Amino acid sequence: MSKPVLQLEKLGKTYMLGKRPVPALSNLNLTVNQGEFIAIMGPSGSGKTTLLNVIGCIDKPTNGRIVLDGVDVTEMPENSLYKIRRDKMGFVFQTFNLLPYLNARENVELPMEGKIKSKAERKKRASNLLAMVGLSGREEHRPGRLSAGEQQRVAIARALANDPAIILADEPTGNLDSQNKQGIIKLLANLNMTQGTTIIMVTHDGEAAHHTERMLLLRDGKIIKEKQGTHALKKNNVCPNCGSTIKPSDDTCPSCKKPIYSSDEIF
Repeated sequence: MSKPVLQLEKLGKTYMLGKRPVPALSNLNLTVNQGEFIAIMGPSGSGKTTLLNVIGCIDKPTNGRIVLDGVDVTEMPENSLYKIRRDKMGFVFQTFNLLPYLNARENVELPMEGKIKSKAERKKRASNLLAMVGLSGREEHRPGRLSAGEQQRVAIARALANDPAIILADEPTGNLDSQNKQGIIKLLANLNMTQGTTIIMVTHDGEAAHHTERMLLLRDGKIIKEKQGTHALKKNNVCPNCGSTIKPSDDTCPSCKKPIYSSDEIF
């Protein structure tokens, strides 16, 4: 059985609006095992962004405990947290957040500078990661010469730069058209399947959420529902529609001819 890579225990976060306390997270418990692919959904104001920021050590909880890859980070000072973010976290944003004056490879190299001393080694790893996300031959292109889908692929390669324990993806398909959205969803699912990458994704997109292993519904700062995603069945080579054996590369079941992934309403 996979070991927990993230444990949240009785997590709470309260902001102050003037003198009035505003709870964003309330008594939240969550365990994420190594190699899981999880979607967090919920309406605006449900606490999704706050939860992602707390998991990513960008914000501190008001109460509760966070254990990341076996390390209790709850009370860590900022000069230790930045190393946690650098070494154990990979971030993927809706707006890509690539530096426009650097090319694709240089953007991917950037997080490695404090960890990998050799420039040649950084360059080689960045090129290998870009190849992994389907961008061989595009290493020298700056973001302005890349499509939105290609820019998000660069951002995913950058998130993988330091071999993180977890990738945190905040609406990674939010700024993409339907074709590029499908490509990014499949890329994340394939990274999880083939590389064992642990991914926690916040999304409003039901189709994107269906591609994950476990879907969580957040409301008023609490997880109120949980549902299995079709990616869990695909990992086990089982068609979610008819139960027939499928291959990880299948998008359509060879037996029932139905798509492996559905875009139906989730919750």
